[in-house]
Amino acid sequence: MAAVKPEQLGAQLKRGLKPVYVVTGDEPLLVQEACDQIRRVAREQGYSQHEIHHAEAGFNWDNLLMSANALSLFAEKKILDVRIRNGKPGDAGGKALKQYCTAPPEDTLLLLVLPKLDKRQRNTAWFKAVDAAADVISLWPIHAEQLPRWIEQRMNAAGLRADDEAIGILCAKIEGNLLAAVQEIEKLKLLSEDTYIDASTMASVVMDSARYNVFDLVDKALLGDARAAVTCLSGLRAEGNAAPVILWALVNQVRQLAQLREATDRGRPFDGAYNALRLRRDKQRLQQMAHQRLNGARLHWLLRQCALADRQIKGLDSGDEWNTLLDVTLGLAGIEALNRRSLKLALNG
Repeated sequence: MAAVKPEQLGAQLKRGLKPVYVVTGDEPLLVQEACDQIRRVAREQGYSQHEIHHAEAGFNWDNLLMSANALSLFAEKKILDVRIRNGKPGDAGGKALKQYCTAPPEDTLLLLVLPKLDKRQRNTAWFKAVDAAADVISLWPIHAEQLPRWIEQRMNAAGLRADDEAIGILCAKIEGNLLAAVQEIEKLKLLSEDTYIDASTMASVVMDSARYNVFDLVDKALLGDARAAVTCLSGLRAEGNAAPVILWALVNQVRQLAQLREATDRGRPFDGAYNALRLRRDKQRLQQMAHQRLNGARLHWLLRQCALADRQIKGLDSGDEWNTLLDVTLGLAGIEALNRRSLKLALNG
């Protein structure tokens, strides 16, 4: 009948319900939301019965046809929610679906939920019969380059705004899991005191359930407690935290220290430089300790290591980003890399 884009589904449903809907795709959240839209509108129009059928091995398709054609005692409209996990109804299922779609029963809505279908599956006789009677909603994965925009739209819909850095942190945290993204956005709504989410707020909220967090890592490194900082970094990795989030926290501190060093090297007092940069008061003592042990050359070296870690994370440079993050952590704590010559070759490469 028609191919409907996901963003057009709401408007299409307002124009009237079709007898058959097909929702196909491999992204659970998008499939669930499309089905929820269809079911919600159907309920509003009197489809009060809802039957769920899992069409797996041994499923009796005759029972589905009998249910579709059975008259309700109370003349209630019904939704037949049929889920075919592998996308293959088999011979019996194909025949049943062709029969159903040739003359869909009145007051019955068939919602067929399928995984992503390839060209060969779409060319089968049963799917062509379904396609002729149905609105088909094909849901495609959200690719990495599309994810920041998708998250921004979801946050806006939730009444939140975020800067690019904050959105980047959330992208790194969820690693493409859209359901996790929605859960984190709901958590932001509950925990954030403001509708504007900056990078610091995002990092604190998305990592607040972890035993280790990036703020502890940074504090230990600024303090000069290399052993505790390394333990924290190892814990973050073991808990499955994303390397880009950890890099963000480290490079943010290194940049601030570099700005402080530049100002004091020009003769400005530390307190005056700190106030001018409007840095967080609760970090001042720790940053002053790091300032005393890290000169401008060392901070520039750390920034280059952060850039190397960024390239490694993106697959643009060889080497293990976690080893580089370890070097940055140790360097921030005042410990030199063990093999400075090898590191220099990597940075220059």
